[in-house]
Order: sequence, then structure tokens, then C-alpha cells
Amino acid sequence: MLSTWVLLILGFVFLIKGADFLVDGASSLAKKLGMSALAIGLTIVAFGTSMPELIVNIFASLDGNTEIAIGNILGSNIANILLILGVSAIIFPLAVGHGTVWKEIPFSLLAVLVLFFMVNDIIFDGSSFSALTRIDGLVLLSFFLIFMYYVFSISKSDKVNSSAEPDEEVKEYSLSYSIFVVVIGLIGLTVGGKWIVDGAVTIAGSLGVSQTLIGLTIVAVGTSLPELVTSAVAAYKKNTDIAIGNVVGSNIFNIFWILGASALINPLPFTESGNRDIFMVIFATVLLFFTLFIGKKHLIERWQGVVFVVLYACYIVFIILQEI
Repeated sequence: MLSTWVLLILGFVFLIKGADFLVDGASSLAKKLGMSALAIGLTIVAFGTSMPELIVNIFASLDGNTEIAIGNILGSNIANILLILGVSAIIFPLAVGHGTVWKEIPFSLLAVLVLFFMVNDIIFDGSSFSALTRIDGLVLLSFFLIFMYYVFSISKSDKVNSSAEPDEEVKEYSLSYSIFVVVIGLIGLTVGGKWIVDGAVTIAGSLGVSQTLIGLTIVAVGTSLPELVTSAVAAYKKNTDIAIGNVVGSNIFNIFWILGASALINPLPFTESGNRDIFMVIFATVLLFFTLFIGKKHLIERWQGVVFVVLYACYIVFIILQEI
């Protein structure tokens, strides 16, 4: 059992460092091709911070461990809002831009509502079972393309706030070293993702709990570490647009891009009990929206950050007690 936990922890280390290497190498290549720092931040860095969830879900889908695949995404989205934004707001109050309030947060709510309708075939169609099918995956990926079009459109707009620029200049390496770093990153992601899925399945079996619980807790928080580090550092440096934009964008990526790709690889069966976690994502997203109009407008204050973290702790305790 100890060796399984060690393998799981090493998996997270490989996964997160692999994502870092991939982002650095790909950013360097993009810089050589003449892409701006902002464009790199909105594309390569955004994809990079979502790579851990994607790789874990690909392995989970290929292995048929669909409970981990769905639990990982729903758990990550809940952790992103309640835990990561909560911690970031405690570090420094988060000012939220007009576009994020009225466009990106509603778009992230749309993402989870679309998912709710897609995975409840029993309720809405009277089917004998519910699943996120390959057709559903294609629809989710279509929504993702719409979101990417929006991202590129705002990157070209004169209204883009200067704080959206990355803090540091993109590191530029030689062509051969850039490719080497990308390859090392991909290897790290692949090995780490495989170890995490295998470890999570083994731990769930040995503890006598569902794969869904492991996916919602250990795997979800572990794969959200890049977002946690990025947002916490951004909050510490008072770059609050980056802190919240990273989280909201990641939630949209997780559903439209990662679940869409996962369903395309292998349809994901869904049980009605999973609606508990979908409703929690909906609740967290709606709470985030209305929080921006309580107290100081368009600002997540420190006390609100504390509330977010306490709510996340209560949710984790609740789902664990349900398994006992």
C-alpha cells in the first residue's frame, strides 16, 4: 500500500513538472515563430495548466476507469473555485474584470449546464442508461472552438488589460533544446498520468471506496496544483486578473476540451449520483458570480475567500461521510 502512495505522489511530480517542461519548450518554439507573449499566455500556457487533467483523463478513458475521468474534472472545477480562488483571495483580494464577470463566468456556467443535460439521458430521454457519448464529445469540442475564438478575439482587442501579459518574458532556447524540453515534458506527462490512474484505482480498491471519491479528492486536487500555484503566485504579485482568469478559463477548458476529448476516446457512463457533484459545480459557479456583487463590487474579499475554503472543506467531509 505504501508503494502505491509513493507511486501516486511520484506520478503527480512527473505530471506537474512534465507540464512545466512542455509549456517552457512549446513557448520557446512559439516565440521563435513570432507569437506574442500574450498569445502564448492565452494558448500554450492555458493548455499547459490543463494538461495534467487531460493526460489523467485520457489514461482513465483508455483503461475504462470512467469514474475517475468524470470525478477528476468535476472535482477539479469545484477545487478551482472554492479552494484555489479562496486561497488566492485570502492572499490578496481579487479584483475581477467586467469581461470575466459578464462573459467568462457565465460561459463556465453554460459549460456545466450543457454537461448536466448531456449526461442525464435517463431523465431527459427515458433511456436505460446515461453516458457522455462520442457525439456529446464532439458537441463539447465544438463549444470549445467557440470559446477559443472568443479568446483570440479578446487577445486582439485594444481593450485587453495590460495585466493580462505574463509576468515574465517567455524564455527562448535553441531549436534543438526547445524540442528536447517538449519531448521530456511529454514523457513526464505520460509516465505521471499512467502512475496516477493506476495508483488511484489501487487505492480505491484497498480502501473500499469508489473511484469517484478518489477522483473527486486526491486526483482532482493533485491535477489542480498548476492552477493553484499559478493563481496563488499571481495573487501574491497582485496580478488579480491572471489569478481569476486562470481559474475560470481552466473550468471551461476542463469541460469543453478535456471531457470532450475523453468522451471521443471512449464513451463515459454516468450514474445519477454524479449529479450531486455537477450541482456542486453549478452552486460554486453561481456563488462566485453573486459574490462579486456582495460587499465591494467585482471584488472577492479576504473574508469571502475564507468562506470559499470552508465550503470546500465541508464538501470534502460530506462526500467522504457518504462513502463510509
